[in-house]
Amino acid sequence: MILHARAETANPDQPWLVFLHGFSGDHREWQPVGEHFRDYSRLYVDLPGHGGSAEIPATDFAQVSVLLSNTLHSYNILSYWLIGYSLGGRLGMYHACAQPQGLAGLIVEGAHPGLTDAEARRQRAENDARWAARFHDEPLEAVFRDWYQQPVFASLNADARRALVTLREHNNGAALAAMLNATSLSRQPDLRAALHARTFPFYYLCGEHDAKFRAIGDELAAPCLLIAAAGHNAHRENPAAVADRLAHILRLH
Repeated sequence: MILHARAETANPDQPWLVFLHGFSGDHREWQPVGEHFRDYSRLYVDLPGHGGSAEIPATDFAQVSVLLSNTLHSYNILSYWLIGYSLGGRLGMYHACAQPQGLAGLIVEGAHPGLTDAEARRQRAENDARWAARFHDEPLEAVFRDWYQQPVFASLNADARRALVTLREHNNGAALAAMLNATSLSRQPDLRAALHARTFPFYYLCGEHDAKFRAIGDELAAPCLLIAAAGHNAHRENPAAVADRLAHILRLH
């Protein structure tokens, strides 16, 4: 089984850029950034439970990693940069550590490397289970109105929140709930040690107003690159600045 994706092919001598969206997004999420890299072949993936992959189930991080590998193989992608935001960044970190074959480098934006203690995992499991039940049972417009009131989205103004609710409310609630349960941060291993021992380049992007993930980025054995005038969803709030950061990283390698 492979995931739905949109491919844009270009120079075969360059590694592919493979983009993974955040929770409730889809393959379109990274395209405004990816359009800056027309010399590179680009693959925009729909994660399980999302977009064209809404009917594809996943039970845990390992299964998503296998699905991603199958998808890369189906496009004959042998060398690639993996670029992921939030949930996509967490899955990207897991995949890079579990199956690094062909990986030219890893870039994540606003993504958590994993919880470090049992009580934090218990609390996160309870929180994610409550949200998953709401996504499964309630109208998505109402759930997303509350979702974007969470502290991590504090930098959004009312118009930005309304725009995101309108964009996300057309998802499949049951599919989102299943994916949220399968990839809860409470079920993710702490990847810090594996990332520290990595053999591939690793960069961390973070909006300058995203205090929580700025602090997390400072914990990692990787350059933490700030995105001006942006909060948690930096590539949506300032796509040109994120593209500039990606271009700088690619030039270095």
